[in-house]
Amino acid sequence: MLSERACAKINLHLHVVGRRPDGYHLLDSLVVFAGAADILTVERAGTLSLSVTGPFAAGLDNEADNLVLRAARALAVHADVPPAGRLVLEKNLPVASGIGGGSADAAAALRLLDRFWGIGAGQGTLAAIAGGLGADVPVCVASRSAVMSGIGEVLAPAPRMPEAGIVLVNPGVAVSTPAVFRARNGGFSVAAVWPPEGWPDAASLATSLHGTGNDLEAAALGLAPVIGEALAALAADPACLLARMSGSGATCFGIYADADVARAAADSVARPGWWVWGGGIIGG
Repeated sequence: MLSERACAKINLHLHVVGRRPDGYHLLDSLVVFAGAADILTVERAGTLSLSVTGPFAAGLDNEADNLVLRAARALAVHADVPPAGRLVLEKNLPVASGIGGGSADAAAALRLLDRFWGIGAGQGTLAAIAGGLGADVPVCVASRSAVMSGIGEVLAPAPRMPEAGIVLVNPGVAVSTPAVFRARNGGFSVAAVWPPEGWPDAASLATSLHGTGNDLEAAALGLAPVIGEALAALAADPACLLARMSGSGATCFGIYADADVARAAADSVARPGWWVWGGGIIGG
């Protein structure tokens, strides 16, 4: 049996900078990954199957077109190998929550089955396959900090990230990404400019981020006002350096000085029915 972690993807900022003729929005986003993760395992079997366990398994187990299975089939077609293996997804991340859970799961499937089937495709090839699965999947293949542009498929290395803690808070609601984009009003933002040398600490990172925003936050708040409660809970913590929503929501995050401070803060912002996680930023 082999396993892979599918780490949460966090949009530290998200600017909508334009729109393509086909209707897709053009984005600019600084992305990092947190230690919170789904776990995907595989063992030998005659056919390809997927079962889902964990606290957020409900509703996913019977999805015939689950992104994990789509990723497995796409890799099998690319490598001309029979798609076989018993996959088990431990779903620890909230569904439809703005932290790339499904995309991270698909990327983990590519990495895991590349090893399990003995393909050795390499990260570049896996990222190319990932592009056919969804705009967020390629960045999750490497699970390293990056600047995303285009519709999310254009990736550039991020500046050097500092040691930092992060608290993730989902107030118990799922938000539809298409619905949030439809609800968005206003024009377009410009791409953020970052210091090429990166940031020496979490405080300087937060200072830079204060000059940016999440252009989907207002629309998501209109659809799910409870997001505002999560943001307020984080912002009320004196140790929180920045509170913001990730992606199209509803998960919000707070930046902290380090992982230990974030873990302690997670206990203080927890509410009944909320999913809360605290720890460090990884893959910088």
